[in-house]
Parts: sequence; structure tokens; C-alpha cells
Amino acid sequence: MRKRVFICSLIGVFLAEITALLFFLFKDINTAQDAVQVNEIVHSVQDDWPEMEKHKNRTELDYVVLGQDGKALYRTREGLSESIHEAIVHRDTMVDIDVGALPAGKIVIYNDSYQFFLAGKRRMAFTLLAAILLQGGICIGYLVYLNRRIIRPFQKMEGFAERIAGGSLDVPLEMDRQNLFGAFTESFDIMRAELKKARLAEAKANADKKELVAKLSHDIKTPVASIKAASEVGAALTHSVRMKDTYMQIIRKADQIDGLITNLFTATLEELQQLSVTPVNLESGELKGLLENADYLGRTAVPEIPECIVCADKLRLQQVFDNLFANSYKYAATEIAVEADIRNGYLRVSMEDMGGGVKEEELPHIKEKFRRGSNAADIEGAGLGLYISDYFMKEMNGMLEVENGEQGLKATVLLPC
Repeated sequence: MRKRVFICSLIGVFLAEITALLFFLFKDINTAQDAVQVNEIVHSVQDDWPEMEKHKNRTELDYVVLGQDGKALYRTREGLSESIHEAIVHRDTMVDIDVGALPAGKIVIYNDSYQFFLAGKRRMAFTLLAAILLQGGICIGYLVYLNRRIIRPFQKMEGFAERIAGGSLDVPLEMDRQNLFGAFTESFDIMRAELKKARLAEAKANADKKELVAKLSHDIKTPVASIKAASEVGAALTHSVRMKDTYMQIIRKADQIDGLITNLFTATLEELQQLSVTPVNLESGELKGLLENADYLGRTAVPEIPECIVCADKLRLQQVFDNLFANSYKYAATEIAVEADIRNGYLRVSMEDMGGGVKEEELPHIKEKFRRGSNAADIEGAGLGLYISDYFMKEMNGMLEVENGEQGLKATVLLPC
């Protein structure tokens, strides 16, 4: 619809320009002298010839009265032709004056057709200038429309794709059905939601697998411990060297099995450690944009960031902020206070919600894998956000501190300056 209006407006202005140009091109400019007024001038000059100093112009035309010697006897205004040569060059009208049947002088009537031509030229120029300005305004307006409806949504989707590639699936893509990418952005966000579901399902499967390993480890450890204990008793009671060696072999194998079970029990999912982190020098001012991107619900006023150079991976740092804000949205759903300062060689960015925090006994374990607070029982999540964020910060030679603040849970990101 907007495209049709834009094209119709341009066509309308173009047709108006062509019409105005043809009008000025074929318009007939009347350059003929008014014969009645010329006769009036001749008769009035002849009547006043003996006393030309008392002569007055009774018409709308400008003229000069020349004597037989070529001197000007009367002029209606300055700047008129005052010689035969000037009159010929300017194409003025010249009329002879006869007094008593004898030539007495000449009247040079000013040719004002050039002024008419200049006036018409100015009108045409102003009309075309107005049409050009109108065209420029229409084009600028359409460019603004394209920037708002196409370019900005496309740039937003580009940043969204980078987040998805980086593994950040908690921040939804804002949809505006008014722009041309409305349905496209909705499809992108559905893809994000499905990927998030798949990741949660994978995390749950991994957690279930870990729980199964723990249960099997416990179940296997009990009979292995019994076998080891029985073998130790048998080795202590037997007097046969051969039997004692057999019991000792059983004990060693039981210890070996116990060690393998312990390794299974304490093993972690190594795929999380395979996320690449590449810290580079980054101006601290760029952190403001990362925080604003993470705060997609607009629940905080991002402060000015102190100027310095930090060592960070921009994509992974964006994911850290995304995780922290997403946790606050899910578990607190309140306003978020953000502060930034430089202390002890670190740029510190702290975020505190107003949700009351978590239990003190849970704080030391809240960054562990699959560990969630008791307040998250009925809320969707895998317990990996703080774990991944802490891993990223360590890889960037920084730290992630989590504590209970005055109003709620307070997370502080420390980046080396």
C-alpha cells in the first residue's frame, strides 16, 4: 500500500512538472506596444512641445523625448534609452514628432518585453524548484519508511541470528506485524522457541542420565564393598599363600571397580567446555549496547559505563548478560538496578533485582551445573545459565559473583581492565 502511494505521488509530481513546463514553453507572451497609449503619448507631447518642462505622462508606458539635436527633453524615469543607438540595440519603439508639419524630435518608447520574459522565467524556475523539493521530500519520506520497516527489522534479525548461533535462546525476538518482515520474524522466534525446547529436553536427558549413573553407582558400590570386605576377612583367616594371593587379587579388582564407579559418579558433561571463548580488547562503551540488548523488557535504566579498555569476547559477554537478565525476568519479575564502576583493576557491572534473593545456604552452589534454587520449582529452566556464564567469565579472565543484595539477588560481572 505504501509503495503504491509513493509511486503514485512521484508520477503525479512528474506530470505536474511536465504540464508546467509545456505551459511556460507554449504560452504566448504579448510583446506588442499598446497603440492607443502610443497615440496618447504622441498627442500629449505635441501639445506640450513648447513647454516640455510642464509635460506629464498620462499613460502606463515609459518613454524619452529627444530633440532634433538628440538631447533628452523629457524622461519618465532614469535608466531609459537616451540615444537612437541605444534605442535600436534595446529594440525600443521610436516615433517622430512633427510640430507645424516640421520634424521636431523623436519619442523613444521603452520596450518592456524583456521584463515580461524574465518574470515568466522566474515563475517557471520557482514552479520547477517547488516540484523538485516536493519530489525530494517524498523520496526522503519513503527512505525513512524503508529504514523503519525493512532495514531496522533486518538488522535486528541479524543480531538475533548471532545470538542464536552463540547459544542464547532466552531472549525473544520482538515482532512488529506492521513491517514487511512481520511473519518472517515470527517464524524466527518460533525457531528460537523450538531450539530452546530441544535444549531443555537435552538438558533434562543429561540430568536424567546423571541421576541414573548416580543411582547405579550407589547400587553397584554396595555389593562391591561387600565383596571387598568378605575378601579382606578371607585373606585374614586363610593360612594358604595361594588363597591369600587370590583374596588380595579380588580386593585389588574391587578397588579398581570402585574407582571407576567414582569417576562415573563425578563426571561432568564435557560438551559445555567446548564452547569457544576468544577475548579481545573492547571499549567499555560497547557494554551499554550489550546491556540494552539483554534488557529486552526495558526493566532497567542502563547507566553510563566508565571509560576503559576491557578484555572480553563480545558475543559471549552478550550471552552472559542475556542469561543474567533472563534469570531475573523468570524468578523475580521486578525492576533491575544496574551499576558500573572500576575497582581493583576490574570493570564491575552489577545487576540486582527486587525479588528477595535466594536462601543463604543455596548461594555457594547456585553456579553449579543443573543446580537451581528452591524458588524455581515451578519455573521452566535447566539450571545451566549461571554455570555457563561463570565458565565464560573465567575464560575471559574475569569473574562472576552472585550474592544476596539489599533488595534481591545481585550478580556482578568483573572484567579485567
